[in-house]
Amino acid sequence: MNSRHDNPGASTPRRTLLDEVTAHEATLERLKSVEDAYERFVPRQFLQLMGFEDIREVRLGDQVEQPMTILFADICDFTNLSESISPQENFNFLNSYLSQMQPAIAANGGVIDKYVGDAILALFPASADDALRGAVSILNQLDIYNAGRHRAGYVSIRIGIGVNTGTVMLGTVGSASRMDVTVIGDAVNLAARLERITREWDVSLLISEHTLLSLNDPAPFGIRFIDRPQVRGKQEIQSIYEVFDADPPALRAAKRKSRKLFETALACVHLGYPDDAAVMLQECLALAPEDRPARLYLERCHGIAQNAADILRPWSDDYLVGVEPVDADHRQLLAAANALIGKLLANRNDGVGAALAKLGDALDAHFVVEENLMEEAGYPLLLEHAREHRRLRLSYQQFAAKVAGGADDYRYLAFSCQCVVADWLIDHAQKSDRALGNFLKRTVARA
Repeated sequence: MNSRHDNPGASTPRRTLLDEVTAHEATLERLKSVEDAYERFVPRQFLQLMGFEDIREVRLGDQVEQPMTILFADICDFTNLSESISPQENFNFLNSYLSQMQPAIAANGGVIDKYVGDAILALFPASADDALRGAVSILNQLDIYNAGRHRAGYVSIRIGIGVNTGTVMLGTVGSASRMDVTVIGDAVNLAARLERITREWDVSLLISEHTLLSLNDPAPFGIRFIDRPQVRGKQEIQSIYEVFDADPPALRAAKRKSRKLFETALACVHLGYPDDAAVMLQECLALAPEDRPARLYLERCHGIAQNAADILRPWSDDYLVGVEPVDADHRQLLAAANALIGKLLANRNDGVGAALAKLGDALDAHFVVEENLMEEAGYPLLLEHAREHRRLRLSYQQFAAKVAGGADDYRYLAFSCQCVVADWLIDHAQKSDRALGNFLKRTVARA
């Protein structure tokens, strides 16, 4: 009998159902493998934030605006470290370090946007609290990683972390033949600049006032005011805060104990009372000799003349958002804040209660005006904007309780009012309210 090979015209045996199922499963496995490979470069969470389920749906120029918290982490003095080892050792070290840090971010709801050499840019879309927990987890994991390096005979590494909260643009950039997904915006730039400022104060973790006011509950964290600089590339002053939860236990406990004294000393530094500040800072250092910011501020006191500084913020047309009811409220609010600060600086009880109530009532009335405008216009970021209002209201209530308590230094209270209300108002007007103003003007133009 001739075989099938002897008879070219013979039909090929039909595939069985089992063969079909096996082939289908193999195809699915290959597709899953490809999908997993893509996710190493473009995380599924990032696509979902942009509103996509499949990377094949993404097109150049796709973008979405979202509020979130940005974390930027970088190794200190990495250039010198990398120049002392071979290229292969460089890559081995980076991959070892980054693989240790990524789980700490993912476990706290973060998504890594990209690695920039030794730097990590991560996004936390759910809450600022997640970002702070993630940052502290990174620093705790770094201690474990450094212990392993020490056992292997390598030097320990230090990192700085900057965290900021704001509205960013998620989208695709590049060209039709080569594009990338990324996040851009002023909020990202500030997070990176905060990381650089950690080197100036010799601390590991700094957050912006935006992040502080975005926390659902700041109580569990060790947070203290650290400075009020004009950050490079910014026109306005930015209040920044140290988070010291990853410090060694003894130092962490000492910073908690001396927090009010430390912040009062810093208020005196910024208000032009260096002699009083120096005494307080020496007390802080007696409690925590390894408190580097306290020591740096004490050194700074020796170069400051005893001269009361004017911290009142005059109105500027730079603060206009182009919506008359909002701009009118902003003028009144800044004037009310300055009036309260002036009375606190004069250290007089007369009129403080009335000024405190007037500012609180003006804040509440302004929030109602803005939120009504947003609701009527269908503003897409209404919930996040209103959340900012609620958080400031809570911060102001806490501040008012301190004033009413009568136990705090008048300079500390005046400086707190400046940071909590005046600085927030100006920054909020130039960011969140300006975005609202632009939306309202576009809505009117379309109508």
